[in-house]
Amino acid sequence: MHCIFVQIRCRPGTTYAVADALVLKELHSELYSTSGDWDLLLKAYVPEERDIGRFVAEMVGDVADIERTLTTMTFKTLG
Repeated sequence: MHCIFVQIRCRPGTTYAVADALVLKELHSELYSTSGDWDLLLKAYVPEERDIGRFVAEMVGDVADIERTLTTMTFKTLG
């Protein structure tokens, strides 16, 4: 499994509706409301055989009122 973090910027006033829509998809490990440039932070585990770009585009990108996402991939640090 690949662990990814997706930062999400929502249209003003829609953060909680976007969060509710994401929760219904049951694709995340954790989901947080955040301060700063991004409104939500989603942590997900993507199966090895799935393309991460397609996963984000199909599972996150189709939610209404999302303006932009920034995906951070993680890598193992110890053997």
